[in-house]
Amino acid sequence: MNQPRYAPLFCALLLASLLLQACSTVPAIIQAEKLPSAQQCWQQTPVTFGTTNTLISTSLNHKIDAYKLLVEESLTHRAIGFSIINQLQEEGKLSSKVPLAGNDLDLLNKNLMAHLTLRTKLYEVAYAQSCWHKPKKGTYERLNMQPLTDLNQLKGTMLSLSATLVLYDNYLILSSLFEEHKKLRNFLNQKDPAYAKGNNTLEKLAKSYHSDKKLHMVKRVIRFYEQHLKTASSALVQDENFIYLNTLIQQSPSYNAMKKNAPLKRLGKRLDFVGTVANDEFRDLRSGGLNLFSGILGNATGLIESRKGKLYHKDDVLKKVSHQLSAGDILLEKTPFRLTDKMIPGHWGHAAIWVGTEEELKALGIWNHPVVLPYHDKIRKGAAVVEALRSGVQVNSIAHFLNVDDLAILRSTNTAKGIKIKHILLALKQVGKDYDFNFDVETTDKIVCSELVYTVYTDMSWPTEKALGRYTISPDNVANKTMDGSLELVTLYHDGEEITTQQVAFMEQLMVK
Repeated sequence: MNQPRYAPLFCALLLASLLLQACSTVPAIIQAEKLPSAQQCWQQTPVTFGTTNTLISTSLNHKIDAYKLLVEESLTHRAIGFSIINQLQEEGKLSSKVPLAGNDLDLLNKNLMAHLTLRTKLYEVAYAQSCWHKPKKGTYERLNMQPLTDLNQLKGTMLSLSATLVLYDNYLILSSLFEEHKKLRNFLNQKDPAYAKGNNTLEKLAKSYHSDKKLHMVKRVIRFYEQHLKTASSALVQDENFIYLNTLIQQSPSYNAMKKNAPLKRLGKRLDFVGTVANDEFRDLRSGGLNLFSGILGNATGLIESRKGKLYHKDDVLKKVSHQLSAGDILLEKTPFRLTDKMIPGHWGHAAIWVGTEEELKALGIWNHPVVLPYHDKIRKGAAVVEALRSGVQVNSIAHFLNVDDLAILRSTNTAKGIKIKHILLALKQVGKDYDFNFDVETTDKIVCSELVYTVYTDMSWPTEKALGRYTISPDNVANKTMDGSLELVTLYHDGEEITTQQVAFMEQLMVK
């Protein structure tokens, strides 16, 4: 294995996952959603982080690693929410003519309650360091702690600001979905003890998010962040956790709205979750100068990106890659312009499987296999990439997949027809599974991208890492199988350019940087 420096981060993410799941109780002040006073915030600082900057720095990085999983979960719920709404829309169930089925009601309630549970966790992060930007005179002496370094002060403040903005983004997404659909809005405002859902849940959310006190505090923190960002040290600018938080803040639709005093405040005054908002008013809000809602909807699936990939919409690359692919191949990609790429350990950020074209599957004798039959239309339209995304395992086109900077095509050196057929059928059987937040290869009901390869290529011994009793596999673990000859490196692109010589050695260097 060639990625020892990534193992601690992966272990930290897993530890964070367990801790987050284990936390069934939170401070009463968070449950009540009252803003903590600066005094309360500072009283908790030495208890939570320590009294020296060395301890504070270590604790802060652990909290940021845990927070990354909260963001991942949040982005997943966004994708799932939109998937549910789109399905209901396609089935005509959002009109008054067709009733919601029992399964629809269950999905909607579960998604809302998952949102509220996640909101509580994010709320705790949002206000844990909310006082750090402005310590009062004598604070450090009173608490018997070292004054925060500029580095710790800015990074801790950014953690709180980022969590706050994720909360606002989630709310705006929720409001954009349900304000357009009175039927959904009315249903989700109904009390349901079976889901621990009270009356007027959405109305209460609206009131909480549009508290003047909260908005003013967020704007003060934004001013601190922007002022100190200009003078941030080179050490901080190169810090991986700083880069992650800064990217998340800068790409938040709510951040861009608040700093320009755009429709966020108008939203609070004009949307009424109990009543009805006129369609023309809502369209006017959506077409505001900042394109607030289009920004939110564009990032709903969690693919928050600052640009398009260097292989995106390159017809020559698409044509060449399409001819190089063979049924059962493994695809690896890197997207440094996406937020998601910044929390995956190692060079490669995602793995997928190409199941093949109609011609290939016919040649293998499985085109009319019961597992393949449901995907005939998709495959004929070029969708043959099986990948585990936040909204679940799905089938997409290679053109969709090529929104990347780096690409690797790996092929099993075991060319037996029966083995290839097994890989393809197993890959298609994974479609529809949920995303695995635990990153546990020994669970199969939910799955992430690298676990997809682990589950499908059962004839291969995969390198894994163990943390807290769980075995995990990363995309780099998959790539490492090219080093022992188990997988052939067919194609390699780096930074938008094809690498044609010493490909394996080049990829190995990428993974140890």
